[in-house]
Amino acid sequence: MKKITLLLLFLCTTFLFAQKEISGIVRDHSGAVLPGVNVYEKGTKNGVSTDIDGVYKIKVEEGATLVFSYIGYKSIAKSVIGSTIDIVLDADGQQELQEVQIVGSRNTKRTVVNSAVPIDIIDVKTVTTQSGKLEINELLQYVAPSFNANKQSGSDGADHVDPASLRGMGPDQTLVLINGKRRHQSSLINLFGTRGRGNTGTDLNAIPASSIKRIEILRDGAAAQYGSDAISGVINIVLNDNINELTGAVSFGVYNTDAQGDFPAGTANTKDFRLDTNGNGNSFGKNKQFDGASTKITANYGTGLGKKGGFVNFTGEFLNKEKTLRPGFDFRKGFGEASIVGANFMANLSLPVSDKIDFYAFGGRNYRDTDAYAFTRNDGERVVESIYPGGFTPRITSIIVDNAIAAGFKTKTASGWNIDLSNTYGKNVFDYTIKGTLNASLEGASPTRFDAGGHSLSQNTLNLDFSKNYSSVFQGMNLAFGAEYRTENFEIFAGEVGSYATYDTNGNPITNPLTQSAPIDPISGEPRPGGSQGFPGYSPKNVVDESRSNFSAYVDAEFDITKNLLVSTAVRFENYSDFGSTINGKISSRFKISDAVNLRGSISTGFRAPSLAQIYYNTSFTNFSSSGATEVLLSANDSPVTKAFGIESLNEEKALNASLGFTVTKGNFTATIDGYMINVKDRIVLTGYFDASSLGLNVDAAQFFVNGADTKTRGLDVVLAWKKKFNENTFGATLTGNINHMEITEVKNGNLDEQTFFGERDKAFLLASAPESKFGLNLTYDRKWFNAGLSFTRFSEVKLLDYQMYEDVADYGSFADQIVAATDTYSAKMVTDLTFGFRLSKSLKLTVGGNNIFNIYPDQQDDWVEAGGYWDAVQMGFSGAYYYTRLGFSF
Repeated sequence: MKKITLLLLFLCTTFLFAQKEISGIVRDHSGAVLPGVNVYEKGTKNGVSTDIDGVYKIKVEEGATLVFSYIGYKSIAKSVIGSTIDIVLDADGQQELQEVQIVGSRNTKRTVVNSAVPIDIIDVKTVTTQSGKLEINELLQYVAPSFNANKQSGSDGADHVDPASLRGMGPDQTLVLINGKRRHQSSLINLFGTRGRGNTGTDLNAIPASSIKRIEILRDGAAAQYGSDAISGVINIVLNDNINELTGAVSFGVYNTDAQGDFPAGTANTKDFRLDTNGNGNSFGKNKQFDGASTKITANYGTGLGKKGGFVNFTGEFLNKEKTLRPGFDFRKGFGEASIVGANFMANLSLPVSDKIDFYAFGGRNYRDTDAYAFTRNDGERVVESIYPGGFTPRITSIIVDNAIAAGFKTKTASGWNIDLSNTYGKNVFDYTIKGTLNASLEGASPTRFDAGGHSLSQNTLNLDFSKNYSSVFQGMNLAFGAEYRTENFEIFAGEVGSYATYDTNGNPITNPLTQSAPIDPISGEPRPGGSQGFPGYSPKNVVDESRSNFSAYVDAEFDITKNLLVSTAVRFENYSDFGSTINGKISSRFKISDAVNLRGSISTGFRAPSLAQIYYNTSFTNFSSSGATEVLLSANDSPVTKAFGIESLNEEKALNASLGFTVTKGNFTATIDGYMINVKDRIVLTGYFDASSLGLNVDAAQFFVNGADTKTRGLDVVLAWKKKFNENTFGATLTGNINHMEITEVKNGNLDEQTFFGERDKAFLLASAPESKFGLNLTYDRKWFNAGLSFTRFSEVKLLDYQMYEDVADYGSFADQIVAATDTYSAKMVTDLTFGFRLSKSLKLTVGGNNIFNIYPDQQDDWVEAGGYWDAVQMGFSGAYYYTRLGFSF
């Protein structure tokens, strides 16, 4: 063992001294920085791309030669001398280069600078090394203008997977790709008062941030190019491909427990109140100032394969995040963020198998063990005093596993056709265990832990794509076409009997209500309910195993009509086995007014197929508010119960997108301003609660998924960026902003009561999918050994309607007065982040900082609030200030 250790130390030392880090900025002759320039070590596939500021960093062997290449510019080769190489590229050159395809265009010669639609390029390595954000959703929330995500509480599965939105649309109206290939969605469907209520979505947090080279966000409708879900845009995650470099970090952070508000003495979860592992209140640690302790360890390494430039890059990531607890009302003593123990692995591989054919593969596994508090049971028939004297707070825990792998072959024929054949498979499994709970109908004999079952979604996608660039047509033309065949499978699997059954007085599951009866609570006189409290398990009646297939074909073409005018077109045909066919089209254009100014715009139709979860998901649950508990049945779309209420079969959502904007690039300054319109017909929403007490199903209410509303969204995205170097000092300033206004133009309730079908409260949740505006100002300073960042993010006012909307209107005088009383107003807030970085050596960097350093919270609300705490999951969230330190390494 000692010999092996010495050998490893020798190899690491040899490798360290053989490598050299080179950095610099690439500009054109006007002084404008050039993002996306390919920088690679000659004779290898060790390469990087310049970021949005034209900056690159690469580690190469001593004596290496760097090649700088960019479409439309002459390539430059520079021998490595010193540690800084700044480059100015000459225009109008013709050269070969490693082709890079940017999302939104299948033209490998197109770049973000001259694209016809708005695209954000986020250099993840730079952002993560200068930020305390732990997960992808947190990171994008503060760097992408129209991206919004928050941690939830009291929302069952959504406490464990953060719903996210782009341009205020639903989580399932943004398509996610990895290396240009469709990523599978989560099997979770969001319920209750969360962002994306009634929607499924892709779990971005299942992808380790340290595996990502860059994130491309296409802020434009793209269903005609990429298919279902791309109504609001596309997020493409490009994985690391660097080699001969070991990078990673160890970070630690905590939240400030000093919640801002006027809370009654003895309120649950203030500094002098915590919960034990069973969710029972107890006093300890009166001076406890911090919680939510988070430790994250990451490592990334790549190595070359073969002699023809192949590579494989590996990433490992571990996260341990403890719960946060914040002030909650008596019926929610466990209000706060869930704990997470997670392990991620990701790999990215490319291997030339001949002079013309490359084999590629990428994929990984994400494992998360999460733990969140449900609503408190204080007394009554749900509490068994011999097990939990005085009541209890159940815990909903889950094991979430995402597995994914993609593999394919790429080739370029002698006639110039690029051909890509690939297959991508992914599966999400969500398995619930309810702890600190009981089945009240078993009384003192009840276990306190149940396997509650769960759900899964798998997706397999086969793609065949062709593209070719024609330099002789106009000033250039790119033609692309292809086909896709996709299959999906959604399952719900049952938990153990005690998690869902109601037992009779003899301890047997009730199968005949006429001859069997549940025990009676001696205090309330009510029958004791069955199932695990906090989250009733899925029963055999809930079990689902449903599949569907989809075939699609597309053609898109881009024409450089002149040197100044670009026109792009696309059309796509889709056929689903369960609801039929759809055809969508798109046209976009960019006109170069001058070397510095571009005008661009697009118009397209789009669609989103109803997810299998929206069609087949069904469950029963207990809905808690300050007025008490309600038993609710969420009925599947194909259920007889659903049909009996007159609910029709789900169909696709249909969209019309339009955008118009301009870009300015002048020296060190870049500006993009884009206005947009998104009209969506037949949006799939979750209805309110219909009276179901007469159905004999042992529930008080029923709700359903429906094509229930049409919406119109108008908005504006703004990105202004400036960066300049003065001797050894570099200063930067970036302003990102989004103004977003959605209105509901029609509720499609038919003959059903509108307020029950999709009432004012349901509308408020949909309209509050994002703040009406969000602006962020990021200021940076950098020199060789030190960097600093200061950012300000302002969230606009948000309004929600609370549970008072379910009360009798007569209690308020009029319906208008009831709306006023039920309105929870969260006034505009600004949060401040601060970070300092210190380069301790060539290989080590220490970063310290804080997010929301002034400990800002949303406005405090009354006890009718959705989540049972003093705030909903709006704006910056409800956990307060987060302080962190990070030690990064690079060898």
